[in-house]
Amino acid sequence: MVRAMIFVTGAGGGVGGELLAQLRDAGRPARGGYHSPARAREAGGDAVLFDLDRPDTLAAVLDGIDTLFLIGSLGPRQTEQELAAVAAAAGAGVGRVVKLSVWRADDQLTPIARIHRPVEEALESSQLRWTFLRPNFYMQNFARQMATSISTAGEIAQPASWAPISFVDSRDVARAAVEVLTGEGHDGRAYALTGPHALTFERAAQTFAAVLEQPCEFVALSDEEARARMLGRGLPEFYADALIEVSRAYRDGGAEMVTDDIEQLTGRRPTSLSNFVRDYQHVFAAGG
Repeated sequence: MVRAMIFVTGAGGGVGGELLAQLRDAGRPARGGYHSPARAREAGGDAVLFDLDRPDTLAAVLDGIDTLFLIGSLGPRQTEQELAAVAAAAGAGVGRVVKLSVWRADDQLTPIARIHRPVEEALESSQLRWTFLRPNFYMQNFARQMATSISTAGEIAQPASWAPISFVDSRDVARAAVEVLTGEGHDGRAYALTGPHALTFERAAQTFAAVLEQPCEFVALSDEEARARMLGRGLPEFYADALIEVSRAYRDGGAEMVTDDIEQLTGRRPTSLSNFVRDYQHVFAAGG
């Protein structure tokens, strides 16, 4: 097997896939881990299948790995799965774990933060070298969850909130991760990753309207209405309930802080929401 110094879990996801591509572009040996056999076959190369629900299989996957980039999948067993991965990394002789965490995990601001924090604590008390990346609300969530309503109804429909959020582009999160994985001086550090501005959903809708040159407005939903819409789109109940709880936490503020961590790590200013919309214009444009 070709030695791969970095193992990226969740390589089929937004951050994981972008990170793996950037590492390979930089000439850094990296192995991508996939849950889906089809995605692994499609990726080719040094892609491997792995299953965090079968921790006894992880030792073989981690053979020859120096650094684990840990991305979990949101669900009721995420904490348990990631803790198993940390234990497997320690047992396999992996020297370092870079964990993709979540905004204000140390404060346990949201239920998703409370999923991540025990894994952070396990790493902090381990003999492994560690770094945490804590991004805020991904701009890509607009594309994954709201593209249809933006393009067909001209609306961003979310639980009622007028507090600003420092939305961040997941491509910038991947760029920051590359620097952490390939640079020095990041052990024992936690980075809060944000975009360059904090915007309310109302202001975000205005940005979409201006860039796309088509109507777009913020529609404030009750929590019950928002949950019903999420379930109607096929989201599992656990996921829908978690997102509602995140909205409640953000509603009172706490997601508005803007940091310069991405710029300090990458040497470039993070992507603004307007530039993100331009890059994804084909997704949001009416009739697209």
